[in-house]
Amino acid sequence: MFFYGTKVFKRSLYAFLVMFLLLCQTAFAADFSKVVILHTNDTHGFDRSDNEHIGMPVIAQIKKDFKNKGYDVIMLDAGDIIQGNDLAKFDKGKSIIKYMNAIGYDAATFGNHEFDYGQEVLFQRIKEAKFPFISANVINTDTEQTLTKPYVILEKPYGKIGIIGLTTPASKTSARPSYVANLKFLEKEALYACTQMYVNELQKAKCDLIIAIGHMGSEESCAGSRSDDVVEHVNGLDIFIDGHDHTVKNDRIGNTLRVETGCHTNNLGCIVFENGQWQEKLIACGTYKESDKNVEKLVNNTSYAIDQKLGTNVGEAIAELDGARMPGLRNQETALGDFITDAILWEANLQLSKDKKAQASIVNGGTIRTGIKAGKIKIRDIQSVLPFENELGIITIKGAALLEILEASTQNTPDEMGGFPQVSGIDYSLDTTVPYTKGNQYPDSLFFAPAAPGSRVTIKSVGDQPFDLNADYRILVNEFIMEGGDSYSGLTLDGAVLSSEMLGITDTDCLQKYISDKLKGKITPEHTKVQGRIKIKS
Repeated sequence: MFFYGTKVFKRSLYAFLVMFLLLCQTAFAADFSKVVILHTNDTHGFDRSDNEHIGMPVIAQIKKDFKNKGYDVIMLDAGDIIQGNDLAKFDKGKSIIKYMNAIGYDAATFGNHEFDYGQEVLFQRIKEAKFPFISANVINTDTEQTLTKPYVILEKPYGKIGIIGLTTPASKTSARPSYVANLKFLEKEALYACTQMYVNELQKAKCDLIIAIGHMGSEESCAGSRSDDVVEHVNGLDIFIDGHDHTVKNDRIGNTLRVETGCHTNNLGCIVFENGQWQEKLIACGTYKESDKNVEKLVNNTSYAIDQKLGTNVGEAIAELDGARMPGLRNQETALGDFITDAILWEANLQLSKDKKAQASIVNGGTIRTGIKAGKIKIRDIQSVLPFENELGIITIKGAALLEILEASTQNTPDEMGGFPQVSGIDYSLDTTVPYTKGNQYPDSLFFAPAAPGSRVTIKSVGDQPFDLNADYRILVNEFIMEGGDSYSGLTLDGAVLSSEMLGITDTDCLQKYISDKLKGKITPEHTKVQGRIKIKS
């Protein structure tokens, strides 16, 4: 029996009060019943609200509706924000950041396409954002520090939310190499270690919820550095919001909920806490109709400015040409790939003397972002098809080097890969029943050289002449390929390129002039047919 005033009683009372306060604090921190996490990824400038895209005006209204119902809304994005179509490209993503500021995003991470305008522009966008851009595995090699903060902690009445950013190591090849030359993207074991280190820091900071926003994806070409790999090797992540591979995901890996919306605001991610766990309640396009008028006005103002500058008619398509990163551009020949490679080869050769003309052209499928719809074609449509506005150049290479880059750039086929070569002036075949045998890994690349070039790819002809391993070929490519982007690192090896010259014209210029001048403004149905330049055995 205890008596008031005794030391035993005082100690017991003190212990009881400490335990009571800890229990109350824990119970309070764990109450997420009125919290909703809205998330986007790979929006690529598809921020207009229409029949196919939820768009930022509707997303803003959805957030408002949740807040009006008493929810605290956390707003996150998993990268590829400021590049992809005319809306994003028009002012290099400046307007996109304005929309996100108006909505009230809490954090975002870098996608590989955040580097498309160079780091100077990226840091300007970061400065304009009223939310932090975070990434834990992008290291500036000049300072050996992360390019930006690795994580952010949101202090909420109900507890602390720790958010870590991650960026795909594929950025070192899917971004222009010269734009990321001073950056190191931690991958595999180093990626796991840095992520675990920051998770541990957030746990020490007593975060009640730890979220990763990772532009990582699950593509086989990134094996070892995918969202799957990170979640399997890192302890303590409650939620992983993924991006990069444009896939809808809603699964659990261990104790971690992994989600992704797909792309282009086709869906809006909506995570809620129900039945004792976090659950994704994906909001599909068309579910909501109301728009936030302020954000709608911002988007309309940008669209109007684009129409004023880029609304001039170039021509008309009688039938639609496929695109929109649909299956084909990245794993097989398409009519649009044929059309674009023909266009750039025709326009480039108009500017060259007979002895300087290119015999063929190659375009990596990943540079083509959307199709050409039937109807009137405006300049803005051209820029949506080829938003990177790559300058073109001619490289002179041996037949052996040509065979190597075609073999390397089809190494994942029949799976998709951004480097898949759409061609004009080249007739080649690919046998996907033969396994790709890896040689040495290319420097600063995720890709491996072919151990035996020609084991999967056979080139029949170049420029209508039989292929010769020892012949010199003049090939028209964009500056991204010329720098060894994606799977074209073989071109950066000593002696691979015998000579090169830039032409001072862009792929968008060539496509526009091809339609207006060569085709007299009419894309007829014959151009919607695949020409049969690439034969694939599977």
